Amino acid sequence: MLSRVAEAVYWMARYIERAENVARFIDVNYNLTLGEGSPLGHQWAPLVYTTGDEALFEELYGEPTKESVLQFLAYDKRNPNSILSCVASARENARSVRETITAPMWQQINTFYLMVTSAARQAQPLSEPNEFCDAVKQASHTILGETYATMSHGEPWHFARMGRLMERADKTSRIVDVQYFLLLPTANHVGTSLDVVRWSALLRSASALTMYRRVHGPITPNNVARFLVLDQDFPRAVHFCIMRAQDSLCHITGSAPGTFKCRCEQLMGRLRMELDYTSIEDIIRQGMHEYIDLFQSQLNELGIAIHNNFFQLPTDNTEAAQSQTQSAS
Repeated sequence: MLSRVAEAVYWMARYIERAENVARFIDVNYNLTLGEGSPLGHQWAPLVYTTGDEALFEELYGEPTKESVLQFLAYDKRNPNSILSCVASARENARSVRETITAPMWQQINTFYLMVTSAARQAQPLSEPNEFCDAVKQASHTILGETYATMSHGEPWHFARMGRLMERADKTSRIVDVQYFLLLPTANHVGTSLDVVRWSALLRSASALTMYRRVHGPITPNNVARFLVLDQDFPRAVHFCIMRAQDSLCHITGSAPGTFKCRCEQLMGRLRMELDYTSIEDIIRQGMHEYIDLFQSQLNELGIAIHNNFFQLPTDNTEAAQSQTQSAS
């Protein structure tokens, strides 16, 4: 399989997943603020930190407001991680490997692109963004379904799955980090209906509320963190994502269980083992932010190793991999 093809498929999947997760961030934040006039209205600023684009936002918009943050994350072409930019990059990567992906996949990606660009061109209002975010999530799920059902589960499919799961682990960890800090209950709110609404909104951002209640029942901060970070069965939990990404990586390399042939396999296995033997008590003792910060560093290192092992030419520059914002080729 050509490195160019593997890279395009990998980043196509990452960009689609990234667009969906930005829509999830917007959706949960809107629900947490409970609309205009909410005492949680100040929470639009941390949303930019969740995506890691605070420096660019400050340069373009200055002081964050609900309207400016929504515009920046949804439609701003100058933001490489906006929904519009991600979908455009996913489409360009898909276009470059149309001989590798299936016709239904290309059709759905193109439909997704046209839907988002049409909304941006019409300056579709984002004062109540739920409808737009739901459309983005539904389009992403449709592409995922087409990929699973119409593409042979060989190397290209595994590169796509690995990219999607790497991106999902990254974004789930980010929203847990930011929202866990913001939602740590004060003495006045512990056990109140507002406290439950806030944590429920966080679970809804990962479509996790129903499964969480079946596993843990009552909503508590530590159990929410345990479910979204360490659960091995829920498909948006960090642990699940790393487990399945490792499965795809081993399929690509052909390594036997417990062995590795390249640097990225070594780093993936190490990250998987740390999650296997970590408890929520360990994480809370270390500090949620400190734990997630270390995980993010390890994930970035893994992303660079994947780039170096599979996509890099001898004279290639790894800047794109280091920034995790690859430009579509």
